[in-house]
Amino acid sequence: MNPKNSKLYTQAMPALFVLLWATGFIGAKFGLPYAPPLKFLSLRFIVVIALMSLIAFAMRAPWPRGIQIVHVAVAGMLLQAGYLGGVFVGIDMGMSAGLSSLIVSLQPILTALAGPLYGESVSGRQWAGFVLGLGGVFMVVFNKIDLGVVSGESLAVTLVALATITAGTLYQKRFCGKQDLRTQSVVQFIAALALLLPLSLLLETRPVVWSGEFLFALGWLVLVLSLGAISLLLLLIRHGAATAVSSLMYLVPAVTALLAWLMFDETLTPLAIAGMLVAVAGVALVVRPPA
Repeated sequence: MNPKNSKLYTQAMPALFVLLWATGFIGAKFGLPYAPPLKFLSLRFIVVIALMSLIAFAMRAPWPRGIQIVHVAVAGMLLQAGYLGGVFVGIDMGMSAGLSSLIVSLQPILTALAGPLYGESVSGRQWAGFVLGLGGVFMVVFNKIDLGVVSGESLAVTLVALATITAGTLYQKRFCGKQDLRTQSVVQFIAALALLLPLSLLLETRPVVWSGEFLFALGWLVLVLSLGAISLLLLLIRHGAATAVSSLMYLVPAVTALLAWLMFDETLTPLAIAGMLVAVAGVALVVRPPA
């Protein structure tokens, strides 16, 4: 790849990541009626492990060794099992996707607060961007927030998702930046599966309904989310500041709302459209290089 094409690819990565990551909520909407959340995720992880292992062995990618295996596994438990498990279980318990996305959108602020722990400082302009971004997310999801269906359990697991994706992003940046992404993904998903599969077998009794919709959702989450979006997330964390990367999460609810409007004819209010613009402005303030 020549330098010009490489630069264009690098510039397109954040936008592509946001688009792919936003489709995860669409995949969950398709798949969760046909399978309990932890079984759904366990099946997804099994398929991803098989595919990524084939790719890694075929390309003779180097594997983590020694203590690096432990670091990669911990990051996988946080980013894959903790975050995805918390979001899926919370939605399955009745929490709206809008409120779930709003809670998880606190992640950039938590990441910024932890900045001194890994050598990143946050400027006043970036803090203003965080506030704008969070306000924009609230405007986007406002009409989809239904506090009447929020239980203590669904709120707790969603807060676990928020905590684990924040911790996972920081841990990945600190300890796993030099590992090959192909083999790193395999180890991370194996660790996540080792955590979620026993919980699924112990706690979930509802069977999987192998419908066409479920197979489509499973395939989409495997190929687009696990192989595409998560690989991009790891690349972004490796090549960018953790604070700036986290701020991209502010754009996910807006893109999800657009996709839901296109695919499910969900309402897209003027307030939501204005919120999208506010969120974009907030992210721009965070990621813009200092003068």
